[in-house]
Amino acid sequence: MARSARRLLVLYYSRNGGTALLAREVARGVERVKGCEALLRSVPAVSPDTEASAPEVPEDGPPYASHEELAACDGLLLGSPTRFGNMAAPLKYFLDGTASLWMSGALSGKPAGVFTSTASLHGGQESTLLSMLLPLMHHGMVVAGLPYSEPALTGTRSGGTPYGASHWAGQQGRALDDDETALAQALGQRVAELAVRLA
Repeated sequence: MARSARRLLVLYYSRNGGTALLAREVARGVERVKGCEALLRSVPAVSPDTEASAPEVPEDGPPYASHEELAACDGLLLGSPTRFGNMAAPLKYFLDGTASLWMSGALSGKPAGVFTSTASLHGGQESTLLSMLLPLMHHGMVVAGLPYSEPALTGTRSGGTPYGASHWAGQQGRALDDDETALAQALGQRVAELAVRLA
């Protein structure tokens, strides 16, 4: 795909794989939109000490994101597992380092959406999604949720919220069900369509 395509950054942290599953489906949704491509990126775990402890290149999965890739994207889809109803520390650490992008307005006016995965059914999916939206709003991004015109949103018995896509992974790492997959793809497609319209 030529670089004239809208490039949407699917940026996430995943410890046990649930958020990574969602990220791949979000990326599929992005690529349903003509003229759009998804760029999958992750962030390293946070070290409990002051020494760098993660390799510069991850052992598996997508490469780590850079602030330059974030600034250059045409839209952002941000994913995290829940940590006590909040986004995971590695993703927050990455976002906390984006003050220069905030000062320059690099993300202002670009579309964004969020997604999460939890081990327990009522493990803070909605509060996690809302916590992820806060820094994006400070950056001036155009926030997109999931409208109730998405049939899976009213039929789901697992993940899925109007604030963003979600997945109930369970204690054993349950696979995405059909509704969770449909909603993740719908979110990616919606943000990509907005990126095209706002370009």
